[in-house]
Amino acid sequence: MNAGNGTLAGVGGLLTRAADRWPDHPAVCETGSGHGLTYRQVAAAVQVQAKKLADAGVRPGDRVALRLPTSVDFVVAFFGALRAGAIVVPLSPQVPAPEFETLLGHSGARVVVQRDADAPLPDGVSGLTPESDPDGVADVADAGRSGEDIAVISYTSGTTGPPRGVMLSHRALLANLEQVSGVEGALDHDDRVLITIPLFHVYGLGPGLLQATNAGATAVLSERFEAQRTLDDCAEQHVTSILGVPTMYAEFAALGADELRRGLATVRWMTSGAAPLHPKVLTALREATGLDVYEGYGLTECAPVVTSTLVTGYPKPGSVGRPLPGIELRLVDSDGTDQAVPLDPDDVDDVFEAEGETGLVSIRGANLFSGYWPDGDHGPDDEGWFRTGDVGYLDTDGDLHLVDRANDLIIVNGFNVFPREVEEVIGRLPEVAEAAVVGVVDERSGEAVKAFVVPAAGASLSEQQVVEHCAAHLAGYKVPHAVEFAESLPHSATGKLRRMRLR
Repeated sequence: MNAGNGTLAGVGGLLTRAADRWPDHPAVCETGSGHGLTYRQVAAAVQVQAKKLADAGVRPGDRVALRLPTSVDFVVAFFGALRAGAIVVPLSPQVPAPEFETLLGHSGARVVVQRDADAPLPDGVSGLTPESDPDGVADVADAGRSGEDIAVISYTSGTTGPPRGVMLSHRALLANLEQVSGVEGALDHDDRVLITIPLFHVYGLGPGLLQATNAGATAVLSERFEAQRTLDDCAEQHVTSILGVPTMYAEFAALGADELRRGLATVRWMTSGAAPLHPKVLTALREATGLDVYEGYGLTECAPVVTSTLVTGYPKPGSVGRPLPGIELRLVDSDGTDQAVPLDPDDVDDVFEAEGETGLVSIRGANLFSGYWPDGDHGPDDEGWFRTGDVGYLDTDGDLHLVDRANDLIIVNGFNVFPREVEEVIGRLPEVAEAAVVGVVDERSGEAVKAFVVPAAGASLSEQQVVEHCAAHLAGYKVPHAVEFAESLPHSATGKLRRMRLR
């Protein structure tokens, strides 16, 4: 089924067509509870959810926050909110209260769908519990939002400050589904795809849930990844494809060849994104099962997939492949000129260790976002190009290799961490004179957060105090995994912090 056919009906039309075409086919199934629904049942529950939202005062264009784990509840709440005409704001159910309230305030969401009906909410914000009754009956007309109407506001760390709301239109999300579907080996109706990546993250939402719905496939939802248990789930659920990140595959590989062959017996392909996959993991999985893991590159602002080694049909260690059909990619310098980035050999921040000519990755395609909430600022330029801030080079085959990020973002299991946000939290401790945060290589998560702290004169401060303070104010993936104390931090002559030297 072609995603482009759903443009007029918007993203919600994916479910409507799947329910019409395959009403009794399994749509979603939870690995833990075994709870599952057919496409007909999901559509019925979505109607009830949409009516509850409408009865709560939600009108087209209103923002509705989802504070739900990867589950049937999330799926029904997501499509229910779209049917009611809302803009969905997916948020982590584990996000600490201060950050949660900040995101609610910034998005303007006045309704939150969450499992805990009694969970405290800010003044003026009401809570609704998810509706996943397959026997519910309600008649709610689709609000009809589509095209350039915004479907989702996905929060991600920006290049100049704390998290920013990426505005993803119905057009952008559907376009990326069509682009992914244009690659040989994409999901089809008979697939059972394991999604253990959080659905509140655009990687789990787009290439996971929406792609499965578009194909009429079955989404096997796993709230938590635990290597042995997840491998058992793959065997029990006859999983045929896996949407993953390097951490998952590294932990799979550690279980041994016999376990891998048993657990992945029905799998035909696996994809990985968010961080580089170590070549030894790729080799271990291939030797044990004969299966390759296809790596890709994407951004929330691109809804999200940009490149994949699936385009060429073979994995290449260190490469994220080529652009999907319908996506243009070029390397530019910082002012947008189509040429290599000039390097200053005397400036350690500007030196990229790559054999090809490096440049900022710039992207054009129908999958691009509509700017940042609420004003649409910093979206694609007048010619439709979006400069990502990621630095890369093209090898002689035309495959993309990522080298560094010009904006210092740290990516932990696909989740963006902006150093300044963590530094500001650490700086609230009275015992801290200065702090700097960088990303360090981590075999499990791709990158991990490391903090360098200069204690105030005469202060006594421990690593545990810094970590506990951060854990109370930040999402778990933003909390430093290591803290190093220093007498001073490296700065340039103009006072600019030299993060590269810390790395």
